[in-house]
Amino acid sequence: MSKNATTIKGIEQNRANQAYEYAKKGSELSDNAPKEYKAYVKRIPMMIKTNGLGATFAFVFSKRNKSDAYGCIYGQVTDWIINHKNYLISNSDTPLTNDLSEQIVQLDSAQYRAVTVEVLALFQWMRRFAEGLIVEDEQP
Repeated sequence: MSKNATTIKGIEQNRANQAYEYAKKGSELSDNAPKEYKAYVKRIPMMIKTNGLGATFAFVFSKRNKSDAYGCIYGQVTDWIINHKNYLISNSDTPLTNDLSEQIVQLDSAQYRAVTVEVLALFQWMRRFAEGLIVEDEQP
């Protein structure tokens, strides 16, 4: 196996491990928030594809104080990008902050595309784990 293939496998495994932890935290939210979390992690990738990463996270940003699920997701994506900025945003003169919306609007075009692809890949794993961890009550 080539070094590049090993690196890609490691990144994917790291992404899956972290997505599991994120989904687990989403499943532990109070009240109805776990069901909302599950619905949002299913919906957000399509919003990104339709509206773009910036517009989607501007929307999530606006809802994060009104919904524990949106707040959780916003924090998780911020955490992921900050912790993986070395391979996501190389040669960037723009320092990353803890504010995801601010980070997104400061990216150049190539970085924006790379972060969009990475966030979509992260959500693919988050969706899978949320579906497994958050079981909705059966209706009679």
